[in-house]
Amino acid sequence: MDKLVESLVELCSVPGVSGREESVRQRLIEKLKVPHRVDNVGNLIVELGEGEEAVALMAHMDEIGLIVTGVNNDGTLNFRKIGGFDDRILAGSHVQLVTESGMLEGVIGLTPPHLSSQQTTENLRIDIGCRSKEEAEALGVKVLDYAVFKKHASLLNGEFFAMRSLDDRFGCLALLETLERVKDEKLTKKVYFVWTVQEEIGLKGAKAFVSNHRVDVCYAIDSFACCSVLTGDVTPGKGPVLRMLDNSAFANYDLMRQILSLAQRNNLPVQVGVTGGGTDGSVAMEFGAKMVPVTLAVRYLHTPAEYISINDLKNLIELLTVLVTEST
Repeated sequence: MDKLVESLVELCSVPGVSGREESVRQRLIEKLKVPHRVDNVGNLIVELGEGEEAVALMAHMDEIGLIVTGVNNDGTLNFRKIGGFDDRILAGSHVQLVTESGMLEGVIGLTPPHLSSQQTTENLRIDIGCRSKEEAEALGVKVLDYAVFKKHASLLNGEFFAMRSLDDRFGCLALLETLERVKDEKLTKKVYFVWTVQEEIGLKGAKAFVSNHRVDVCYAIDSFACCSVLTGDVTPGKGPVLRMLDNSAFANYDLMRQILSLAQRNNLPVQVGVTGGGTDGSVAMEFGAKMVPVTLAVRYLHTPAEYISINDLKNLIELLTVLVTEST
């Protein structure tokens, strides 16, 4: 298996919903070979270079999932969603429940049509195989434990990689790989590598970072939801995507043109597109930064079957290296 794919599987396998990113952050710290710090809200930050211009590369550590809100008398668990996703992916899902005592397996079942025609997603429960509230609590289950969809990795046709939490673990990995390439370079600008928290529930980590650091240029490394009438010809396999318009912001047009010029000079494929949702870059813009999200096209975003092109990821890392080391 390709080394980059192996690293991606490892990082995607670590659970970490919004607000509970500690395991992801720790795994990233273990891989860092440069000084780093963690701020009050949990963002992981590396600062390189010096100069008048300050550039931030941001990727979020958190993923969509579930938070336990209560334990029922029959041993099943009530939950609420963390992040935005279609309720249809809940029924029949296998999940992994993260407790202070360890990881537990669970399923979200659905009453079969043989027995009921009234089942809705509103009364779904997580079943961990317990027969009473006391049995579940004896396993260490409590309110605010969290669950993620059980993860399975698939390499499709040799190029396309599918796994839950690609959003945004591929971005986290891209930052790691870019950092490794440039850490010994004499950079003529200050560059922040920022792995943020709580992006999926309101860009909270990014807001905390930009409110405490001057940022002139921001690249949010995130997902580009495709493929629909809205997103046109953008598709996995045709290069990284400059996400110029979504529900949160219209990115900087002049900066887009500069990035496209750099990409052309370095023979790197780049797509330009419009989608929905939002990125950490939008809050950097609110604090005065020029901003363009540099993303990957992701099919089936916010489902257990998210998939990207590995070639796109390799080109993303190349593009980020160019953006950090060359002048726009």
